[in-house]
Amino acid sequence: MTTVITTHINADFDAAASCLAASKLYPGARIVFPGSQERGLREVLLKSGGCFPDTTALKDIDLNKIELLVVVDTRQRARIGVFSNLLDRSDVTIHTYDHHPHSRDDIAADKTYFKPVGANTTLMATLLRRHRIRITPCEATFLALGIYEDTGSFTFQSTTQDDLKAASWLLEMGADLNVVRETLAHKLTPEHIALMDELLTTAVNYTIAGIPITIAKATAPRYIEDLSVLAHELMDMKGLNVLFLMALMEDHALIVGRSRDPKVNVGEILKPLRGGGHPMAASASVKGATLTETEERLISEIYRQLGAEPLVRDIMSCPALSVTPETPIYDIHDTLTRYGISVVPVVQEDKVLGLISRRTVEKAIYHGLAAQPAKEYMTTDFETIGPNETLGRVKELIVEKRQRFLPVVQDKKITGVITRTDLLQILSGDPSRRPEPLIEERWQDRNVSSLLHGECSKNILDILMAAGETAEREGFQVYVAGGFVRDLLLRLPNTDVDLVVEGNGIAFAKRLAERFSARVRAHEKFQTAVIIFPDGFKVDVATARWEYYEYPAALPTVELSSIKLDLYRRDFTINAMAIKLNPKEFGMLIDFFGGQRDLKEKTIRVLHSLSLVEDPTRVFRAIRFEQRYGFKIGRHTLKLIENAVRLNIFKELSGKRISNELKLILNEADPRPALQRAQELGLLGVIHPGLRLTGPILGLLVRLYEVLAWYDLLFKPEKPRKWIVYMLSLCEGLKLEEVAQVADRLGLAGRERALLTNGFAAVRNAAWRLAEISEPRPSLIYSILKPLDLEHLIYMMARAKDDAIKEYISHFITSLMDKTPILKGDDLKAMGLVPGPAFKEILNRLLMARLDGKVETKEDEMEFVAKEFACPMGKTTKGEIDGYAP
Repeated sequence: MTTVITTHINADFDAAASCLAASKLYPGARIVFPGSQERGLREVLLKSGGCFPDTTALKDIDLNKIELLVVVDTRQRARIGVFSNLLDRSDVTIHTYDHHPHSRDDIAADKTYFKPVGANTTLMATLLRRHRIRITPCEATFLALGIYEDTGSFTFQSTTQDDLKAASWLLEMGADLNVVRETLAHKLTPEHIALMDELLTTAVNYTIAGIPITIAKATAPRYIEDLSVLAHELMDMKGLNVLFLMALMEDHALIVGRSRDPKVNVGEILKPLRGGGHPMAASASVKGATLTETEERLISEIYRQLGAEPLVRDIMSCPALSVTPETPIYDIHDTLTRYGISVVPVVQEDKVLGLISRRTVEKAIYHGLAAQPAKEYMTTDFETIGPNETLGRVKELIVEKRQRFLPVVQDKKITGVITRTDLLQILSGDPSRRPEPLIEERWQDRNVSSLLHGECSKNILDILMAAGETAEREGFQVYVAGGFVRDLLLRLPNTDVDLVVEGNGIAFAKRLAERFSARVRAHEKFQTAVIIFPDGFKVDVATARWEYYEYPAALPTVELSSIKLDLYRRDFTINAMAIKLNPKEFGMLIDFFGGQRDLKEKTIRVLHSLSLVEDPTRVFRAIRFEQRYGFKIGRHTLKLIENAVRLNIFKELSGKRISNELKLILNEADPRPALQRAQELGLLGVIHPGLRLTGPILGLLVRLYEVLAWYDLLFKPEKPRKWIVYMLSLCEGLKLEEVAQVADRLGLAGRERALLTNGFAAVRNAAWRLAEISEPRPSLIYSILKPLDLEHLIYMMARAKDDAIKEYISHFITSLMDKTPILKGDDLKAMGLVPGPAFKEILNRLLMARLDGKVETKEDEMEFVAKEFACPMGKTTKGEIDGYAP
């Protein structure tokens, strides 16, 4: 019979020592670790000198031949890797040895050995002693390592008398405590020290159910082992009772929980996050989530476990306002308007049959259906919630499933309702949800007022200070947020001022505008405004809001919220910072989500995993910021981008939204790296499958960049639309009907569409005519190139392979295109010419003569007109001029 002994993934000393003891209880069994081991354990195993039995590599085990599986130091299916595939096989016997509390994920074993002791090794050593199985001093030392590690050298609250008795027996068997002490001594690497510095900077205290709980978070470019070592160090250093360390490493968020408070069971808290452990020590690994998302889940679970999470019955609105299935649409409209609500449940005999929204009602009225009953247009696709469920469940339904209205149902009868506004008020108003820094002077909310004074122009600084004073007077809180803050911290210029107001953003904008005699353009639906100053400078003002997307790629629905929730809706951590402007706290930097850290690490990270699904344009922005600042897209964010492209979530995006983002990329100083990155990620195909950066097109883009740089040095007042020129180059080689498809996908219309779709024919025709020139008279070059737009000229110059054609275009742009005759219309009238259609022809002929050097002075031009048109000064009639045919 093939017997295998295994334990949990990322095995520690307690797990390995339990395996060693199990090998004594099951002679001939093979020890197979299901995954990696902690670094300290690996080092000891390498130099154990035969103390630890030989292990078998997982790849060398045939799972089909296993008849008995012995699992130690865990009973959870999710923690034993590939061996979980054996658990439901009838031909495999399962024995488990564990000291962790029972959970729903427990293995259904044929034999279970359980005892709530501090270390699983204690359970195993007790069995060895009971069965009088002898062990060597070396083996006793190894077993002692397991007990001392998992009990914190008998200082953890989970330590029991049995742990001390087992350790005493091991000492009798010759265990060497010097080896134990040296092995378990915490040895910090330079990577640990760097991580500890970040943990100290980000550590915050929450007071939940009266218990101080510290949460610290950090990121690392690669996996760093022994995070638990830092947990012990930080707890001892700052005298903490409950600590959760979170570290984003590669695409996993690792959590280590430690507790010295018997009321806080970290094992139970981390269990729903697919973790496990003891009441006083536990860990979890969360894959496929951002650090921010993981933190929110952890905090919600802490509230739930400590009973501090409010229940639905505590926050619901009751009694529930409702309508019947037969209520006419026009009556529902009156009800919604009278009570100022957006959704009402359709109820019959206290049972919720459906929901009907203001949007549906207004559409029905618009289509002449006001007399129809509610049952015809209500939605029956909705979730309900019970009065004893928690706020976490409310958040799941409202945020993750985007159901903005929840009927509360008990015994199949409606007892109340919860709305998004109810949830927002709880999240933004609960003082216990406001963290305090562990180390005040090192917290992320540092003051940057000196940076504002040093980097901002006097004009912008005056506006920011006036905004703070206005908000203070009106009883609001105001912040400058987003890209302005990002670039300020990077010491880069940015005049894009985005103000966020906790209060009425439109009312605030009007008050601030009065101070500067500015005007306001308001957008009531989104509660936003633009202040337009007398010199044309603009400032955006938004009401702090939480955006919900009704479907992927949709425009947002807006609700009032706090600044934290407002920042959480932003695209990337580096854009989710704000600076408070109220006078008493002017310059206070607000950074809930690690934006400063990611600026330092030069990393682009989304705040949550659905970010790109809700707004796919963020993919284009990620590429633009990555290339503009020389950053890199974080591993998890990159996976989300690849997934978004694979699922083609861009198909729901309007052409206008795609073209807006594409224009921003193409108008960058050098868009070529961003375009190459877009091709790597498959984004060019989102616009049109024919768009590809082939070798010839890459070469064209290089020449185009050089031509644009050359044109900039001419300092001409007319500036080309760079994005059009680059789009012409990207579409090089497409058929005309495919170019039209590109224009359709980008939602181009009018002049923009014409510049793209008509450009190729105009450029090719002009190039053909220039190539046919035998005598390059300036007037001929002018007549060929003058009808072209500046964008077409620059594109034509970049794609031209004939040096002569390049010289013609260069000569036209630098010397010919701005030439005009000295004589004007008034001069012609002074010569006796009567205004008429021929004026244009006269001036055109005069210009051609000037270009070819036939005339130079005003007198030359007057003589040319008189001679060429046979109209001596003062003797020409209107009829003669109009009838002239050149």
